[in-house]
Amino acid sequence: MLREIVKIDEELCNGCGQCVPNCHEGALQIIDGKARLVSELMCDGLGACIGHCPEGAITIEKREADEYDEEVVIAQMIKSGKATVFAHLKHLQEHGETGYLNQALNYIKANRERMPFQIREVHELLHGNKEQRHEHQEGAGCGCAGSASKTFNVAGMKMATPETEIPSALTQWPVQMHLINPAASYFQGADLLVAADCAGFAYGNFHNDFIKGKKLVIACPKLDHGKDIYIQKLTHLIDNARVNTITVVIMEVPCCGGLSQMIQIAAQSASRKVPIKEVVISIRGDVLSEEWI
Repeated sequence: MLREIVKIDEELCNGCGQCVPNCHEGALQIIDGKARLVSELMCDGLGACIGHCPEGAITIEKREADEYDEEVVIAQMIKSGKATVFAHLKHLQEHGETGYLNQALNYIKANRERMPFQIREVHELLHGNKEQRHEHQEGAGCGCAGSASKTFNVAGMKMATPETEIPSALTQWPVQMHLINPAASYFQGADLLVAADCAGFAYGNFHNDFIKGKKLVIACPKLDHGKDIYIQKLTHLIDNARVNTITVVIMEVPCCGGLSQMIQIAAQSASRKVPIKEVVISIRGDVLSEEWI
């Protein structure tokens, strides 16, 4: 069947092994100094390992592969112990894979005598204990730092009071990565801003501080599909549009790091070099870091 599955670039992989413990399904191993996909059957294609590869050697591709089998995954994972199984269950929950999660839970219940933990512990993992339940019901049940609900107290916060309306600094359309044409003339020799979808809402002066003087594209490394297309477009912008600089603005949440990785993969694939600056924004709208990478 055709499905999404990890792809490892052996030329980029340095065998550091950081991806292995972050593949909760146990589909990756270090063999002969390189990360290898040892079980297509156990790769869920969600890419939890991607953000832990310092070399950008892991991507997701769509190809013919054996159908993923959650029951086989859980059966094999039990041998690795409670921590691995729980990390896997949270991984499924955080990515909204309700179907796989239910399969896993049904298997665990049907084979509870073989489990290195109690069913009660699974319930607490996914739903919280009695003290945590109210927080869970308000949206904190997902362990993903980028999805957990939060509210901010803005009372007393100094707000801008412009005498005139602040104009938009956007000078082109469209801006979503899937929709842009990298061959469009306005990209030629431009300073390019690649921003995570959330960044423009978190940072109050986004237009003046980031968009002004640049051409904008936006993407979400966690929710968007077809990231290989993004890398192709970014490579085209570097090689053919010959963009002058690239500024990537991401949020502090872990999943956002995938956007920087895609840009770096594109830069490594391109035939010309381009300066890349990474800016990290906090969920409260502060600049946490700004550096050339």
